[in-house]
Amino acid sequence: MERRGVPRPGATTLGLGLALLAGVLATGCDGSGTPADGSGRPGATSRSVSASATSDAELCATIVAHWSRKVLDSGTYGDYQSMGLSNGQYEILRDVVDAARAAKRRQGAEAADELIDRRARAACAERYRAGTPSGGPWR
Repeated sequence: MERRGVPRPGATTLGLGLALLAGVLATGCDGSGTPADGSGRPGATSRSVSASATSDAELCATIVAHWSRKVLDSGTYGDYQSMGLSNGQYEILRDVVDAARAAKRRQGAEAADELIDRRARAACAERYRAGTPSGGPWR
């Protein structure tokens, strides 16, 4: 994710890891370039490996929940672009963290953790209910 040796803005370790994982799942390889079926034959694929695409809503919920936990633990917000979030996803994160902070004070860390997953899934499902949100790529 570099252009002439300089990291591109918005490229995150999480984003790169998710992209690598998606590539491994899609190719049926074990990460070393060897087919997952153990045959060692180039081009061979495992019949037990099935690639399934992650929906935009699921990806949103995963990344928002991840960063919500980081923000809740650190107490400070970062730049949404450095997190690999769109502006709309960042708004979801802020709402989720605000609710999680209140839940953590009232009910403890476990309740806040559950709330993060629930709110991130619900808000991202709403955001992507009709496909990709309009308003440009960073909205």
